[in-house]
Amino acid sequence: MLIMCYLFHYFIVFCFWHWVNHILFWHHLQVLAQPFILQSQLYSSVKDRTQVDRDLESFKKDKVLRIFKLSSGQDDHAIMFMDDYLKQVSFAIKRSGGKDQDGSEVFEWFERYVVPSKLDVSITQLELCSLLSQGGDVTDKHITLLMNAGLLTRQLIDPNIYWFSIPRIGPILKGLSQGRKEILSLLNRRKYKEMPLSSLENTKLRLSPLDTRFLLRDLIGSGHIKTVQTPTGLLARVSRD
Repeated sequence: MLIMCYLFHYFIVFCFWHWVNHILFWHHLQVLAQPFILQSQLYSSVKDRTQVDRDLESFKKDKVLRIFKLSSGQDDHAIMFMDDYLKQVSFAIKRSGGKDQDGSEVFEWFERYVVPSKLDVSITQLELCSLLSQGGDVTDKHITLLMNAGLLTRQLIDPNIYWFSIPRIGPILKGLSQGRKEILSLLNRRKYKEMPLSSLENTKLRLSPLDTRFLLRDLIGSGHIKTVQTPTGLLARVSRD
């Protein structure tokens, strides 16, 4: 019973951040990616990170959500509701030329055989071809079409492994990296490397179009910034460890 209560609490937090990011972030940018949250943002809201990881794994197995490894940092992961991801896949297919181009049958194979069967953040070429082959004979052109649509990216270290990816996420990742640097630079220029959290939240960034509050939850959850309670309110301070 206690575990179920915790799962419900966590899921409410997850839905809340999904909604907040949609308001602060996607409407402002008018981007073409479905809303997602960062795993670090969940860490900023729920103290027990181990339990968060367990619950994410449970929701992933139940196909409630999907997790993606991001190229913006070694530990960066995005979380998207499965229904939103399926919408994103359909939109990416349409933008890439739809299902009328030569070899486009691979998109149906990907949606039918790969997405529901492989829930990890990555897939080997052998696994990918094996799943796709349930639909027909797989060629290099099929894999290229999936990559061009933004559904897969090849690992740099091992070209035989692909990351599942969120199409058209490039501008968002650029804004994420630049926004992180700008906020940390702003704090590091302060004498004690700190400032009131409320003031920081209202700071308009020059280098990133992302909302400052979106970035702060990420930096707090990843441990780059910590909050300190004072008589006058919360301080945001650069972590020294």
